[in-house]
Amino acid sequence: MSEWLALTEVAARLGLDERPVAWRRGELVQRARFLADVARWQAAFAARPGERVALHFDDGYEFAAALYGAWHAGKQVFLPGDTQPATLQRLVPEVDACAGSLPGALQPAASVQEPLAGRPPLDPHTTRLVVYTSGSSGEPVAIHKLLAQLDAEIHTQQATFGPRVDADGPACVYATVSHQHIYGLLFHTLWPLAAGRPFVAERIVYPEEMAARLGGRPTVLITSPAHLKRLPDTLDWRAAREGLRAVFSSGGPLPPEASAEALALMGQSPIEVFGSSETGGIAWRQRAVHGDAWNPLPGVEWRIEDELLEVRSPHMADDQWWRTADRVRRLESGGFVLLGRSDRIVKIEEKRVSLTAMEAALAACDEVTEARAVLLASQGHQRLGMVVVPSASGWQLLREHGKRALNERLRSALLRSVERIALPRHWRYVPALPVNPQGKSTEALLSVLFRPAMPAVAWQRREPDQAEAVLDITPDLMVFDGHFEQAAILPGVAQLDWAIEFARGCFALPANFLRADALKFQKPVLPGTALRLALQWNAGAGVLGFQYTSDAGAHASGRIVFAGE
Repeated sequence: MSEWLALTEVAARLGLDERPVAWRRGELVQRARFLADVARWQAAFAARPGERVALHFDDGYEFAAALYGAWHAGKQVFLPGDTQPATLQRLVPEVDACAGSLPGALQPAASVQEPLAGRPPLDPHTTRLVVYTSGSSGEPVAIHKLLAQLDAEIHTQQATFGPRVDADGPACVYATVSHQHIYGLLFHTLWPLAAGRPFVAERIVYPEEMAARLGGRPTVLITSPAHLKRLPDTLDWRAAREGLRAVFSSGGPLPPEASAEALALMGQSPIEVFGSSETGGIAWRQRAVHGDAWNPLPGVEWRIEDELLEVRSPHMADDQWWRTADRVRRLESGGFVLLGRSDRIVKIEEKRVSLTAMEAALAACDEVTEARAVLLASQGHQRLGMVVVPSASGWQLLREHGKRALNERLRSALLRSVERIALPRHWRYVPALPVNPQGKSTEALLSVLFRPAMPAVAWQRREPDQAEAVLDITPDLMVFDGHFEQAAILPGVAQLDWAIEFARGCFALPANFLRADALKFQKPVLPGTALRLALQWNAGAGVLGFQYTSDAGAHASGRIVFAGE
């Protein structure tokens, strides 16, 4: 086992130059190189006025160097969970500098002379970090952490899981989750730095990567239910089974069948860690050993008040009891069982409904594998949408009888416990729930599924060979996402696609697109435009002409040629 380093000394302690830090692009980076990179980032941050900096890196090694560089420069570090426009709009005004994949990102200094005496250790009670909740139950909330809290938490992890992870020397740590969130930060960055385990800088994205990369040496996998629920049994998992010492899962409940499948394929029953950004780790379990029971982590006190779990521990900002939204039942073994959350009660048309209960009712249907409810705001009213992952029988019903038939089947199931007026109005059927790099299905990701892909259309004229319409280009159209962050404009490819789609509703177009001719994009189309579309169809030549105009003038035009039948 490697020598333990307190988080305050990870980049301050002298010596240990050959201690492994990370695997990056196939190269093992040792501590001497890490200290030099920390010094470069420290110099860059120290040269910038202000105390607050934001970091967002995909590369786990560069993130670790920048994090410690910012801390040693006396900065308070903010870790946004993503770089979406709404996130940046909230974040950038709060900080004095950014680094990584954020606007106006700082670069590390070209070269810096490392101080011979080393850096002073960080003060655990003044070194600060701000992380954000995942947004799975609303807007992300900023959570302030002291280094002392983070240090206490990794000591808990080492005491609980260290012996099995370090059984034959330091294991290599892989992750499918992002270090931008508290779980990935602790398990994939800070705990390995303290324990002397090299972590892999590049995040695993696909199961194929997981099966291929986990073999060949002792490894640990930091992952989430979203990834463990999608392990194909068609892949060769033999190498992974030989090397894996532990699989950690957090971020949400892991279904029993997914846990059993992971054990069968990977040879490890996942270690599930239960907690939150506010509380840190609370409890853990392995289903193959503990079943549904959760075991409190060392140092965590807990009690039940009004059927809700309350906790306090060194992982938190103070020694006050924190009331969670989790309903629990005490077990004679000293642990507890989770009974569901209490904070997803909403009012729909003045009727109180439990979103959790609705999701559970749908998940019990033969046609459903998974379901998530999401509140949608529209003109001051709350609407309810439901995102459903159908089972094999659900997909069969969709194929044979259409969306309305499955909608009605699921509505009937909900009517046993929900009044008709409160039923979901909008349904989306997807192969899998959308997840962020932390493996969580956030409200923001789910809400995107309900945004319109096509503009509302008002037809002015529809004849056998020509048609005219006015399109309402509202800012909430999905095509504006990321195009562009500074000022949204309608993509040219969307204009081409819309011309074809609207024309198919007017004319008998051939099935096969051949080419586009004489395309001209004269003026950008901005959100809020009343866009006029003129279509001309020449059936003999198989040519569709289109032109977009508005009160601002001509926007685009061209001809689309179709192949004959």
